Amino acid sequence: MHHSIPLITTLAAAFALALLFGFIAARLKLPALVGYLIAGIVIGPATPGFVADVKIAGELAEIGVMLLMFGVGLHFSVSDLMSVKKIAVPGAVLQIAVATAMGAAAGWAWGWSLGGALVFGLALSVASTVVLLRALEARGVLETANGRIAVGWLVVEDLAMVLVLVLLPPLAGLAGGKEAVSIDLWITIGKTLLQVALFIALMLVVGRRLFPWVLWQVTRTGSRELFTLSVIAAAVSIAYGAAILFGVSFALGAFFAGMVLRESKFSHRAAEETLPLRDAFSVLFFVSVGMLFDPRVLVDSPWQVLLVVAIIVLGKSLAAAGLVLLMRYPLNTALSVSASLAQIGEFSFILASLGVALGLLPVQGQSLILAGALISIAINPLVFAAVEPIQRWVRGKSPRARELERRDDPLAELPGATDRKFLSNQVVIVGYGRVGRQIGEALGRQGVPFVVVDDNRELVEKLRERGQAAVFGDASDEETLIQAHIAQARMLVVATPQTVGVHKMSETARKLNAGIEVVVRSHNEAEAALLEQESGARVFVGESELARAMTQHVMARVLANNGSERRAT
Repeated sequence: MHHSIPLITTLAAAFALALLFGFIAARLKLPALVGYLIAGIVIGPATPGFVADVKIAGELAEIGVMLLMFGVGLHFSVSDLMSVKKIAVPGAVLQIAVATAMGAAAGWAWGWSLGGALVFGLALSVASTVVLLRALEARGVLETANGRIAVGWLVVEDLAMVLVLVLLPPLAGLAGGKEAVSIDLWITIGKTLLQVALFIALMLVVGRRLFPWVLWQVTRTGSRELFTLSVIAAAVSIAYGAAILFGVSFALGAFFAGMVLRESKFSHRAAEETLPLRDAFSVLFFVSVGMLFDPRVLVDSPWQVLLVVAIIVLGKSLAAAGLVLLMRYPLNTALSVSASLAQIGEFSFILASLGVALGLLPVQGQSLILAGALISIAINPLVFAAVEPIQRWVRGKSPRARELERRDDPLAELPGATDRKFLSNQVVIVGYGRVGRQIGEALGRQGVPFVVVDDNRELVEKLRERGQAAVFGDASDEETLIQAHIAQARMLVVATPQTVGVHKMSETARKLNAGIEVVVRSHNEAEAALLEQESGARVFVGESELARAMTQHVMARVLANNGSERRAT
């Protein structure tokens, strides 16, 4: 076949070189995505030799973003989103404002127009959805409180950027100082807000009932191919319809599509079926980023590139960490959120391209944004890896930091009026997500008192409003377990999907209560064996049946102990 086949050529070159350079990067103990970025540079227009089709690669990358965000939505319920609104909404808005101000100040200092400086600052303020989700999934923290906060934060950022992209063209004249604000601009703003609100309402009211029903009908056919096809069709079609009809980004549309399909009992199967496609197309996203990068900017403007990277990795992250701490969240949450935001991605590229097309942003600004994106994406895994060491160092070296972290937060300890049944012979449940909630409900039905420990402020507030004893904080911190009265507890149940710190929790619990029984959840057999060996805990492995198995074990042990106590008396 001698006719032009740009799609196949681009796919073949992108996947082959991504595999080659990704393998080399992995052997050098670097993140594989560094290899994917290098592969994009090699087949991009800025380097000699073969040049792949940039437009096709960009569209393929958009499919990857859709599938990835759809997968996140399948694990992220409406209640999860609402549970982090008190931190995600103000945090994202303030962080965008701070990062935009830093970027705009740099652009203004370089002699750009006010409009160009603002576009530049906005492009540096918004993190990459793909990079964040890959990082959270790789560390198994996507479904933790910190993961939900980071995802909720990013959803708010995406909503804000959708608004910016719609408003930027009519505001371009004003930014250049040539036009005044007209009635048409206010109409555009109102129309945009109405469209986004209508889409969200339609998905939450109609979609939550319609799409799970459709998935159930397809499942009844018994065809695996039709099931996979229905999931992919829902992800891509809803994302496309959201963009065309409501002006919402592909990523945001796919996220809400997954979130409404989560109401179906087949959501976990849907996530598993789309995983290979999500992985493959997310690789294309990183390759497409590399294709846009011109390495000459590193030689022509090295100090400007360094400043841009510093704003993204340090300035924006420190601002986010400070805001999280001001909202009385623990140091671990502050560091995790700041690491999540220490990069830029897809929305930054779109903003840069639009800014150049409108004559606001100079071409140099676009090159600096791309350089900052590539470098920040490449080092983001290293930033995440530094979270735990930094947390240990700060807590170990600074008593003041530990004191500030706890402060006088009323949620960090049980109220003095707490019923005594929660203070002795109780079960302590760490993490009150899907698994923890099922265990708690089973204990409640049997009249067994339990105390919840969680690092989600809104969740702890709601539990206390219902009369449930709950403590806000990091359970790997000894003081948090002390506040849950672990010394008098009969059992410690660690129901969080994140296993970091479990050994320390178990060690602390047994130091304060030698006879306590520890029950833990895990994701795989190897991790479970290590946890059992290190902590001496009873570890449960699995996904769909894990909650039921843990609940049955906890109830059997608790009821057996109750029977022994009655016979002893």
